[in-house]
Amino acid sequence: MLAGGSNLYELETREVGDIVGKDIVHLQCHIGLDTISLKNLGAGSVTGLDFSPTAIAAARDFAAKAGTDVRFVEAPLFEAVEALGRTFDIAYVTWGSVNWLDDVFRWARVVADLLRPGGRLYLAEGHPLMFQCDRKAAALEFKHDWRTPIARPLAWNEELTYTGDDRILKHPRYYEWIHPVSDVVNALISAGLTLDFLNEHDTVSWQHFSFAVRAGKDMYGLPENSPKIPMAYSIGATKRSVGKIPYLVTAKAIEGH
Repeated sequence: MLAGGSNLYELETREVGDIVGKDIVHLQCHIGLDTISLKNLGAGSVTGLDFSPTAIAAARDFAAKAGTDVRFVEAPLFEAVEALGRTFDIAYVTWGSVNWLDDVFRWARVVADLLRPGGRLYLAEGHPLMFQCDRKAAALEFKHDWRTPIARPLAWNEELTYTGDDRILKHPRYYEWIHPVSDVVNALISAGLTLDFLNEHDTVSWQHFSFAVRAGKDMYGLPENSPKIPMAYSIGATKRSVGKIPYLVTAKAIEGH
């Protein structure tokens, strides 16, 4: 990737569509490897945003080593509009993103505000049904409700990071929210986006369960003796032009947002 290649998974590369010459914002970019990859794949300008100063410092270092002209901005996701001060052709959001956010409707409004009319969102994320299951069980076993209230996040302590680094974390407390696919879709529609596609996948880009097995080049799925569930989903959506009539969103879906 630092030599001009791409760190994107085959799924993302296939679904994100034409990015050549496009202005892209990569939200929750972490250490920026995918951000740099988007530039390597022909994007016009690419901006990565993350709230972690350590992650942004690493991203800038990778970009400097790669000789890639990519901008990285340190800011919380919900302050992205003010921090970036511009709009984009594509918002790119993948793998471990909305599950860390308490309010998916607020997230969708940020995405919409960052897009130009006709601009596109590409989202690839772990499936909420997978997140409902006990990650540490020996087989598929439901543990959590299908929707997590904003004020009552899932909370637990984890001594090590998900990356496999064996150094003990100074701040081991985790908070996470399960957002049904219907909430994500309705959030985007209510924010002014039109759905282009919604795909569900029986593989995901990390080994979520200990019993998950390699599925192809870079994904993980459930073994043959296990019932299959959707492990991931992906969405393409386009910001509607001003004046178009929005789709109906139920009052129940947007209650409290």
